[in-house]
Amino acid sequence: MLLNLFWTFLMIGFISFGGGYAIIPVIEIQVTKHGWMTTNEFTDIVALAGMSPGPIATNSAIFVGYHTAGISGAIFSALGMVLPSLLIILLIAGVFHKVHENYFVKSAFYGLRPIITGLIVYAAISFAISNEIIAPLSVHTLSLLLIFGLSLFALIRLKMHPILVIFLSGILGIVFYS
Repeated sequence: MLLNLFWTFLMIGFISFGGGYAIIPVIEIQVTKHGWMTTNEFTDIVALAGMSPGPIATNSAIFVGYHTAGISGAIFSALGMVLPSLLIILLIAGVFHKVHENYFVKSAFYGLRPIITGLIVYAAISFAISNEIIAPLSVHTLSLLLIFGLSLFALIRLKMHPILVIFLSGILGIVFYS
């Protein structure tokens, strides 16, 4: 089990381009494929990981590892997730400063931007579906959309701090769903 967690997150770590949110769909596929947790359980893990300090993908890996195999699982998952980044950064740091102005390197990085955005949007839609935000119209769906809309408005228009928006959304959750 521990080697399986390590190997899975090592492979995920080697392909995690675009940041933690972009790799969440890949983690979700692996977690559900291995039967470590359901999509709904993983969504809860991502919510916790997003509110915890540190990178969301690494936090998610740690939570999945802990859920699956306790402290040892958390350690093996974390090592698997961060080891590729450490190795790649060490290798790239030695070379990148020499090639970062290269036309082809700049073009490749520019070409990666749309797929990273696409992965983040896919993760958002996937979570919206699994959390019934995108579902047949009901009072429950409308209340979820209301919290979503108010949160988005508070973040974009009112420029509220994300921690305050998270706190207020939790309060609305208590009011609506208790």
